[in-house]
Amino acid sequence: MATQPDEPSMDPASLYREDVYTDRRIGTIRRLTPVKGDGESDASRPVIYVGETQVMSSVGTLPIVFEIDATSLDDAASKFGALAKTAIERTMRELQELRRQAASSIVIPQSGGGMGGGGGKIQLP
Repeated sequence: MATQPDEPSMDPASLYREDVYTDRRIGTIRRLTPVKGDGESDASRPVIYVGETQVMSSVGTLPIVFEIDATSLDDAASKFGALAKTAIERTMRELQELRRQAASSIVIPQSGGGMGGGGGKIQLP
């Protein structure tokens, strides 16, 4: 008998309030403020800043998300550009590596060929 996966649950000790800020041009900054189970701020944990931008690719829009080591919203905004550029470059390198891996996959002829058997189809593993 197969066991059922555990029901997803949230950890009340790991909750954050999320505030979203944008310049309506290049991206957004999400400020994640730690909160207690009653919704009050939890000063014992640090505020987290997360930057988000997007780039166009041949397959559509790619979201780029990166953490910003900052002490304030102003600090996060001033660091956004350089960190976004680094995150975009890293994402592009990862995509190129995925393309390279896909291109170097072994090509296996379909079995059942033989003389005039029409077995010339190629499949990727």
